[in-house]
Amino acid sequence: MNVAYLLIGGNLGDRLGYLKEAIANISSQCGTIKQLSAVYESESWGNLNQPNYLNQALELQTELDPHALLKCTMSIEDSLGRTREGLYGPRTVDIDILYFNDLMIQDNLLTIPHPRISERKFVLIPMNEIAEMHYDPIIKLTVNEMIKICKDNLSVHLYK
Repeated sequence: MNVAYLLIGGNLGDRLGYLKEAIANISSQCGTIKQLSAVYESESWGNLNQPNYLNQALELQTELDPHALLKCTMSIEDSLGRTREGLYGPRTVDIDILYFNDLMIQDNLLTIPHPRISERKFVLIPMNEIAEMHYDPIIKLTVNEMIKICKDNLSVHLYK
């Protein structure tokens, strides 16, 4: 059994509804969700001229390999109306594979650990809630340690 950490998020339409649908689809199609963070709202990283995002981190147990998990999550994104229009653009839902076991993968389809985790509080804060001691094999720090040195100053807060 494999352990993957995912971040789901979106900033278009019924943001909370899309997160809930993504979670239901991940659970039914990709594996068993073992932990789920609270929902956080954040400013848009990389392109501030768009609505705020809702984000949530989850721990997934899966029998899928990393590329099969990517195919599964992209299919879920597509089914929820995700369009891919430019880097950092608005979206109904985005599902990122942050970590997969202790693997390090870099090919034309997939990079694990996900790049720029250590630069993004909207990733680190929900991840810290469910896996504060998870060790990043590239950065060589835990999630909790990465938060302490993260220079991202965009607002991230619990969604009410």
